[in-house]
Amino acid sequence: MKAFFDFKIEARYSFSVNWSAEDREFVGLCAEFPSLSWLDPDSDKARSGIERLVFDVLQDMSSTGEAIP
Repeated sequence: MKAFFDFKIEARYSFSVNWSAEDREFVGLCAEFPSLSWLDPDSDKARSGIERLVFDVLQDMSSTGEAIP
């Protein structure tokens, strides 16, 4: 994953992983992007999944000139 940003994603954004009883999996969340989530049976993979998803969204936002939160 090539970095297009001058900051570390982990330092700028708040990530969390919680157990979802409804989905019976861990859900990775990012406070700054409440509409995004990542489900996985493994908590570490839920964390890395949401981080990758946010990174991809940030790349898209940057390429279209959108303001990055």
